[in-house]
Amino acid sequence: MSAIERLAETIDARKGSDPDSSWTAKLFAKGPEKCAEKFGEEAVEAIIEAVKGDREKLTAEAADVLYHLLVMLAARDVSLADVEAELARREGTSGIVEKASRGA
Repeated sequence: MSAIERLAETIDARKGSDPDSSWTAKLFAKGPEKCAEKFGEEAVEAIIEAVKGDREKLTAEAADVLYHLLVMLAARDVSLADVEAELARREGTSGIVEKASRGA
């Protein structure tokens, strides 16, 4: 099992936890909209570090982005397996072709 899979499992397990004992549970308690907001904030921070070119800081921000993405997905009952299945469906398809098919 990968680190991302373990993280997704931990996040899912925190759904019913006490918000005073878990940052993840605190995010869930604030609702899906707050989870999405936090994901957006972390994404912007990662973009800033990508532009600056600091590899170490970008790596740390990317980890934050992945964590908050998984929390946001879990808040809307979308699993990592759901996302992996969508990626598998798209595998071998040109990005241009795939994007065009979404507009149809």
